[in-house]
Amino acid sequence: MTARRKVVAIAAVGIAPLALTALSAAPAAAHGSMTDPVSRVSACFQEGPESPKSAACKAAVAASGAQAFYDWNGVNIANAAGKSKEIIPDGKLCSAGNDKYKGLDLPRADWPSSKMSGGNHTFHYKGTAPHKGSFELYITKDSYDPSKPLKWSDLEEKPFVDVADPKMENGDYVFDGKVPAKSGRHLIYSIWQRSDSPEAFYTCSDVVFGKDSGGGEAAAPAPTASAPSEQDIAAGAEKSTVEHHGHGDGDAKTGAEATEAAPAAGGDTGAGDDTAAGDDAAANRPEVNGGDAKPVAADENLAETGGDSTTPYIAIGGAAALAVGAAAMFGTARRRTARHGR
Repeated sequence: MTARRKVVAIAAVGIAPLALTALSAAPAAAHGSMTDPVSRVSACFQEGPESPKSAACKAAVAASGAQAFYDWNGVNIANAAGKSKEIIPDGKLCSAGNDKYKGLDLPRADWPSSKMSGGNHTFHYKGTAPHKGSFELYITKDSYDPSKPLKWSDLEEKPFVDVADPKMENGDYVFDGKVPAKSGRHLIYSIWQRSDSPEAFYTCSDVVFGKDSGGGEAAAPAPTASAPSEQDIAAGAEKSTVEHHGHGDGDAKTGAEATEAAPAAGGDTGAGDDTAAGDDAAANRPEVNGGDAKPVAADENLAETGGDSTTPYIAIGGAAALAVGAAAMFGTARRRTARHGR
């Protein structure tokens, strides 16, 4: 073997494992859900997908199966592109039209609920993979009947909270809003629309202002909802099938179909893409509150620091390209050798 062929062979053999290592080390990219007030999917995950305690969560698991609740942080539409009201049908708001989560749409007056009052409130949204974007929160009208399927017309026309890129505290998006004065049982609907992708996430949080009358047909007031703890999240992670390496396949693992929507102005929506073309990884990271916050070094794993996944994928692509290039060079050298009889 000539010296040139030896160098090429070593490069091909040495770089390929590096590319494979980079692929296996890609950061997790699950997403999140409202935890104050507690969303339906979060409450049922906290109760335990295999043996939920409340009647509503038992019914939801019976309708959807336990896996939907292990995948509590994936109620999304990959290519919503700001068109949520156009593409999610009435009666399917809580599942975002995703059949996998159809149990969340059950019209019941006994969903586990959070106490709420009119005035200022601090909202918490667990961000298991932070992204730039905006949160819109809607509340039901005074005429809301929880025993009937939730329709868009049941929500107040305008969001009472509309905030872009809130800061994070201990893994939660935290933002303030002024809640309208209501009485009895209501529902707060959230839309988290990413600005670095057409993807959006949805939650339904059942809330009670003052006394819970039991919501009409319910025999007794519903139980209080509890948000999953970090221990709950860690314990359920191994059973989650939420896509952990982006959304190029339209979120096949979460079961979230790429609901049809009109293309955004200027071209393709890029449905299901975890990072927009040309997105800057540093610019996509939300700010983090707290005195201990520090800049993210270029070589840190952004999944662990609450950032964007662009940089690791660029590194993966570069390593893979080098491996392919080295293999091509090796093949060319072999062909030349055979042709010239060396």
